[in-house]
Amino acid sequence: MGRGKLRIYLGAAPGVGKTYAMLSEAHRRVERGTDCVVAFVEHHDRPRTEVMLHGLEQVARRELEHRGSVLTEMDVDAVLRRAPAVALVDELAHTNVPGSRNAKRWQDVEELLAAGIDVISTVNIQHLESLGDVVESITGVRQRETVPDEVVRRADQIELVDMSPEALRRRMAHGNIYKPDRVDAALSNYFRPGNLTALRELALLWVADRVDEYLQRYRSEHRVSKIWGSRERIVVGLTGGPEGRTLIRRAARLAEKGAGGEVMAVYISRSDGLTAASPKELALQRTLVEDLGGTFHHVVGDDIPAALLDFARGVNATQIVLGSSRRKTWQYVFGPGVGATVARESGPDLDVHIVTHGQVAKGRGLRGARGARLGRVRIAWGWVMALAGPVVLALLLNGVDLGLANDMLLFLALTVAAALLGGLLPALASAALGSFLLNYYYTPPLHRLTIADPKNIVAIAIFVSVAVSVASVVDLAARRTHQAARLRAEAEILSFLAGSVLRGETSLEALLERVRETFAMDSVALLERRSDVDPWTCAGRVGADRPLQRPEDADVDMPVGDHMALALTGRVLPAADRRVLAAFAAQAAVVLDRRRLQEEAARARPLAEGNRIRTALLAAVSHALRTPLAGIKAAVSSLRSEDVEWSEEDRAELLAGIEDGAARLDHLGGNLLDMSRLQTGTVTPLIRGIDLDEVVPMALVGVPEDSVELDVPETLPMVAVDAGLAERAMANIVENAVKYSPPGEPVLVSASAIADRVEVRVVDRGPGVPDEAKDRIFEPFQRHGDAPRGAGVGLGLAVARGFAEAMGGTLNAEDTPGGGLTMVLSLRAAGPAPAHQGARPDQGRTEGADHGPAPLGPERAAAPVHPERQVS
Repeated sequence: MGRGKLRIYLGAAPGVGKTYAMLSEAHRRVERGTDCVVAFVEHHDRPRTEVMLHGLEQVARRELEHRGSVLTEMDVDAVLRRAPAVALVDELAHTNVPGSRNAKRWQDVEELLAAGIDVISTVNIQHLESLGDVVESITGVRQRETVPDEVVRRADQIELVDMSPEALRRRMAHGNIYKPDRVDAALSNYFRPGNLTALRELALLWVADRVDEYLQRYRSEHRVSKIWGSRERIVVGLTGGPEGRTLIRRAARLAEKGAGGEVMAVYISRSDGLTAASPKELALQRTLVEDLGGTFHHVVGDDIPAALLDFARGVNATQIVLGSSRRKTWQYVFGPGVGATVARESGPDLDVHIVTHGQVAKGRGLRGARGARLGRVRIAWGWVMALAGPVVLALLLNGVDLGLANDMLLFLALTVAAALLGGLLPALASAALGSFLLNYYYTPPLHRLTIADPKNIVAIAIFVSVAVSVASVVDLAARRTHQAARLRAEAEILSFLAGSVLRGETSLEALLERVRETFAMDSVALLERRSDVDPWTCAGRVGADRPLQRPEDADVDMPVGDHMALALTGRVLPAADRRVLAAFAAQAAVVLDRRRLQEEAARARPLAEGNRIRTALLAAVSHALRTPLAGIKAAVSSLRSEDVEWSEEDRAELLAGIEDGAARLDHLGGNLLDMSRLQTGTVTPLIRGIDLDEVVPMALVGVPEDSVELDVPETLPMVAVDAGLAERAMANIVENAVKYSPPGEPVLVSASAIADRVEVRVVDRGPGVPDEAKDRIFEPFQRHGDAPRGAGVGLGLAVARGFAEAMGGTLNAEDTPGGGLTMVLSLRAAGPAPAHQGARPDQGRTEGADHGPAPLGPERAAAPVHPERQVS
């Protein structure tokens, strides 16, 4: 009996319909006469899913006792005894109850498959083991139940069950996924629109990768070499020349014209691993293609056109982009060139684009491999061996008769030794001197430069040719070895630089010290100036105490742009080292710019926070001035009127109104004083660790009784806020919610901890706000469409958001499930959240959190703000 087949329904999140789709497939198979049973399906009290179980045979579950409770799991033995054709097994990543046959349900499924039973199962994208860290960073929740990726990859069929985040949230709000008491918490935490969108993208990309794998495997198994244009894949052939960037950009434009286009840049090097291409240029081109969303590939092949075509057909490419040849006209005598060959051999299913550029017919301009040096001492010893060695050998052979053949081999050995030490020129000199000595001393007639026997002429000629050939090969190998060692060292240095960029290191002095150590210099300095006429200034230096005044004073200077240079003292560097030095110089400029940007951001951050506070306070004060002034003016005008005779009770009521308005103005005067202090920069928010239950009740002073329900657990961590600003923001939000809630429907104020933040949710059951207006309600002077003019000028929520952002928090609006609007105030936690909802640890209270009055905290009873739900 063969192995069973596995079919998996993959979803982005719970509730998308995986189990429903699996049961629908089971019904279709049963109708076709297939023996199909339910081995384990959990309907989670969802009515529609439960109905789908009717009419399907279910294998009885196995009961297990764990910690005093009786739990059920799939009975693997019962399913194996039943031996159906197809078994339905829900939740592939599930962890079995301790004492079960296997630790994981996917292991149970493996047993069923090994027994020849086909299995249909379900799994969510967040349960894949390789995506655990990614999902945690998105949702803030670590998935404890995971399934190895390889188990899912081996599935014979993977079907994506997709649903938009909006539709999934609607299903949640209607109670089709979780019970009503869990809906609000789920919508505000795991089932946020951003979380669902990110998880959906993960699922789509993962399935798309599997489709690519299946397609490539099918093409390989069936030996399909023909291009299948399922989507545009454009291969860019790079030579390492400067025209590569032009080709990459042209390919990117071609890819944008078709849906799902992909750019793949490929550089082909010869099999000996040696190339004249510029590593710096290739690195720039790699960065460019990756920035444009493509990929970079390095392929080894001696036949460049064949290697390029093999790569294109292997990745199922539809187009190849090549640059016009840089060869000069006379160089075409050696062949048609790579572009013409690729175009001729590409066939009808692969388009080839030849792109013109600025380097056409200008020559390759690439440095050859002979630029590597062997060192002066080594070359000197090579010349000693080439000139003195044959003479010494001739003197030694004068007393011994070994025969002409052996004499030639000895002189050949000297030539090889000269090539190993000094390279080609000493070897050629050794071959010439050796052939002269062989002719003069050992070829009849002796001591004459003539050769009597023609066979000896052939022998001498062969000796010279072999000596020259061997010397060339040995010299080339020695130079290649030296070049490879040098390139390895350069690669290590460039790898260090790339690593420092990825790690975000910003220490300029550490980088300059690395330059000094790498090139064995006395000092290194980064000089800069504002313009061509301004003096040079030192941005950073290491090494000797004597500072450099300008790049011309250094032994080596490397320009970085127009007004910056890296200056080194100690010795003169060879030209071959300047390529790596240029990379160091560019990195030094980047580090300097990054450090300055960080410093500017640090200076701008408190200014921006102060500006937000000033703006919010000014808006609040200007808005609140109108009501008390209008009341005072009306009361005074009434008292001064001679047309009306006021009773003592009426006069007392008007005077009380004047007194109340004056008190409110006095409080606003204090706010204005605080505003002036903010403008001078002498006051900043006092961020301290505060308990929410000390802030929220104070914010409810100005709202009617029984209009608000509180759900603020005592186990929440403290929040890092300014107590006065937090109270004012909360009051504005709650008053806005109470204003729009229908009679008899109290506003719910709840709080919960999520990762390192605490969220306060103010939930009302009012008319709500359309999605397109949710951002506008926080803009100043915006009122709800049918709000009366006397309801305020539309600053309440703007002030609340300004205060929230000043304290490092956020304020956003969401729909309330079932109708209404939910304001979500997210604040930074002052310490770690309590584990397992236990009592708050002492270390949660930061030093100095005395809960005293905040310097900018206006009292709600003295100066109420009348917020509006603002929509233009």
